[in-house]
Amino acid sequence: METQNQEKVTAVNQMKSRLGNIGNAITGVGAEARRLAKEDPRRIVHAFKVGLALALVSLLYYFDFFYDGFGVNAMWAVMTVVVVFEFSVGATLGKGVNRAIATLLGGALGFAAHDAASYTGDKVQVILLGLSVFVIAVVTTFCRFFPKIRARYDYGLLIFILTFSLISVSGYRNDEVWDMAYGRLTTILVGGSATVLVCSLVCPVWAGEDLHRLTASNIQQLGTFLEVFGRVYFQEEAKDDKNQALLNDYKSVLNSKGVEDSLVNFAKWEPRHGKFRYRHPWHQYVQIGSLTRQCAYKIDALNSYLNSDVQTPLEHREKIKEACKKIILESSSALRELAMGIQTMTCSPSRDIHVVNAKSAAAKLKALMKTGLWPDADFLDIVPAVAVASLLIEVVGCTMKIDEAVAKLASSARFKKVDREVKREISFDKMQRTPSIEGSHINIVVE
Repeated sequence: METQNQEKVTAVNQMKSRLGNIGNAITGVGAEARRLAKEDPRRIVHAFKVGLALALVSLLYYFDFFYDGFGVNAMWAVMTVVVVFEFSVGATLGKGVNRAIATLLGGALGFAAHDAASYTGDKVQVILLGLSVFVIAVVTTFCRFFPKIRARYDYGLLIFILTFSLISVSGYRNDEVWDMAYGRLTTILVGGSATVLVCSLVCPVWAGEDLHRLTASNIQQLGTFLEVFGRVYFQEEAKDDKNQALLNDYKSVLNSKGVEDSLVNFAKWEPRHGKFRYRHPWHQYVQIGSLTRQCAYKIDALNSYLNSDVQTPLEHREKIKEACKKIILESSSALRELAMGIQTMTCSPSRDIHVVNAKSAAAKLKALMKTGLWPDADFLDIVPAVAVASLLIEVVGCTMKIDEAVAKLASSARFKKVDREVKREISFDKMQRTPSIEGSHINIVVE
């Protein structure tokens, strides 16, 4: 009897434990959903947009009027929405255009191959169709290895192979190959058109705008790091949690290449919108991003000396403090002005002044380092300070390159010139954004 009671208690405890685990899992999923929605509310809107597009194209299958015209091919419209609908307008347009053109070309070529092979005997027809599928698959698959083709047309090449193979092969057993090809092409165009319209007209998310904000934010983070680094390195402020967070923000810049390249490819598909004209120089953002990452690597090295166990005594740092602080101040101000100029699409005259001052300060620091500042100091004590000074000089060089790249972008994109300083009501604290990649979706998440 006692044993049975113990078994019942054990079973009850196990059941409570399992129910508790299920409850914790549900709570965890809910918390994660709230976090994702809070980071970027556009995710919720995107989910509703996908549902709206699917509901619209489903009418082709539900209503007899549409079903009589499209038949079972109406399901291709639903499939098109599922595979084409992406987070941004550029990504959706890219996939939609790729799918439409690839389906048209693949269907036409598949029909031509089937028609040409039909004039021969059955055995020869099989050989010709198999050979055509082999050649098309080999050539198209090899083309996918070309970087430029892969970046923009990889999905289209896949659909081209699929469509050609389906039409040419199925035509051997089905005499109504033309009706099949026409039905699939029509429904795919309907599904693609519905997807593009919903994505572009209902709360559109533009990849170009996300790329523009990301580029400005990355440059801003470098300027913020330099400003905080100067205060912490020379022990004007403690490295508390707030300063530590600002010192770590630059790390997102180091891993931004993949996101930038994807956003550039998506932005090239987008039509004119907002302040971005037709044929906006999106490719120049790649150059700016590359230079920004080069500067971020120098800053990463600076950060390593800030956290190193071997530190130069403060009395030795004081000898280069003034020159280093001047470089930090001017470089940080220049980077902030560059970031603000990109964000507002304006050219500020003070940006060039800060760059010139930073270059002058770097020259003075070089001259100062040649005068023998620490004649009696231990060599190992001064090595970190010399390395920091050298890295700061290199940061000035990176800042000058970024300035040149931004000036080129400003000229090509026709940024507005301002003759005097104006009040800019933009808070970069609110603009700080980090890239988020979810499957094939690439979006910018507000922190």
